[in-house]
Amino acid sequence: MIKTSETYHVPVLLEESISGLNIQPGGIYIDVTFGGGGHSCKILSLLNKDAHLYSFDQDADAENNIYKNESKDDDEAHRFIDDPRFTFVRSNFRYLKNWMHYYHIYHIDGLLADLGVSSHHFDDKDRGFSFRFDSPLDMRMNKQADITAADVVNTYPEDKLADVFYLYGELRNSRRIASILVKSRSEHKIETTQDFLNATASLFKHEREKKDMARLFQALRIEVNHEMTALKEMLNAATQLLRPGGRLSIITYHSLEDRIVKNVMKTGNPEGKIQQDFFGKIASPYKVINNKVIVPNEEELEKNPRSRSAKLRIAEKI
Repeated sequence: MIKTSETYHVPVLLEESISGLNIQPGGIYIDVTFGGGGHSCKILSLLNKDAHLYSFDQDADAENNIYKNESKDDDEAHRFIDDPRFTFVRSNFRYLKNWMHYYHIYHIDGLLADLGVSSHHFDDKDRGFSFRFDSPLDMRMNKQADITAADVVNTYPEDKLADVFYLYGELRNSRRIASILVKSRSEHKIETTQDFLNATASLFKHEREKKDMARLFQALRIEVNHEMTALKEMLNAATQLLRPGGRLSIITYHSLEDRIVKNVMKTGNPEGKIQQDFFGKIASPYKVINNKVIVPNEEELEKNPRSRSAKLRIAEKI
């Protein structure tokens, strides 16, 4: 029996998202957010010997979840997903089309994405994703990437910093935040999450402090990892790869990514630009399966409070 690394990330809306794929036993499927392997393992359990699953993740920690031991370099490490129907792709999902063509795959039957940050990233005190720990201000999903959150905070011009906080954190006082950070970094470099908190804490009202800090950290993380650009590129590639009847099953966690997914499913493009046919009908490559988003039930919320903001959208290629 295949086990999953649930201590790394508890799969959200597992049954609902897999059901949304309407899996064909002999099909080709992609999980672009492998994480702890929960969704991937469930998909594999529904496939026959002629099917295949490709799972993407750019984080080395996620890749290690394929193995029983912590390190894949350990001589005693063995794959817990040791299956000829499974291929792990260590890459950002923005390169989805390139990798599928590398494997000579030009049509797929379904794609699942559990967007956002895994529980592991928030709980790892050395990665800088959470303000619960004093750690290096890093936030890179891919540890080999060039730019860290500290680089953004210490080198971006004030107006560009303000744009990041406004666009990706939806913070109305983004210009003031940027101004304070520029002043603070002129006195000493902002290198840790605590440095960052010390520079910005006075800007937020006590009753909204945690919520606004979360938005601030979210904005930095999105900028560091180019999340919105990557999402748009992945969805565009998915639209090209999906065969008629193929499904998208996408879980989002904040309004920015949810808006992009909703737009693509309803209009075929991330901007939501409506194109109509001769009869005035919206011309989209998708049929939306659930007009109302699917959210976790009370039982799941009790087991995994971090699923509270999750929304599942499902669409079928026409």
